[in-house]
Amino acid sequence: MADNSPRPRPDRSDGLDRPVRPGRPDDHEDEHTPLAGIVRPYALTSGRTHSSVDLPVEALVESLPRADDHDWTGQDQVAAIVAACDERTSVAEVSAQVGLPIGVVRVLLGDLVEQGFVTVSSATLTDASSVGERRSLIERTLRGLRAI
Repeated sequence: MADNSPRPRPDRSDGLDRPVRPGRPDDHEDEHTPLAGIVRPYALTSGRTHSSVDLPVEALVESLPRADDHDWTGQDQVAAIVAACDERTSVAEVSAQVGLPIGVVRVLLGDLVEQGFVTVSSATLTDASSVGERRSLIERTLRGLRAI
């Protein structure tokens, strides 16, 4: 004859005298904290790892006036990149300002260049560049690399 009495459940507590609920936030966490609030970098670039535009870390980029007129609703990361390019700045500095990996920023900046929202300086330094310009480039690059 089958035993229909309730079976004791195995102890699944986490030491805090409450059951563990897989996939749900703990009781002590804020109930408004999103469970999956992180977007994977490859999702921002649709899986692309390279841009069709050559963008070294020291390349100077700047947003064009038409970028100000565009509606960036729903594109928070792209809008942040455009805002970081308001003044001429290096790719490394843009990456540091928006808090995204340099590879992701290069791909997204490449898209913006191709769409005509951002321009890239033809050369960061030339043979005629002054010592001050060279020093400034080195300092900007180091700041960007440290921030990454």
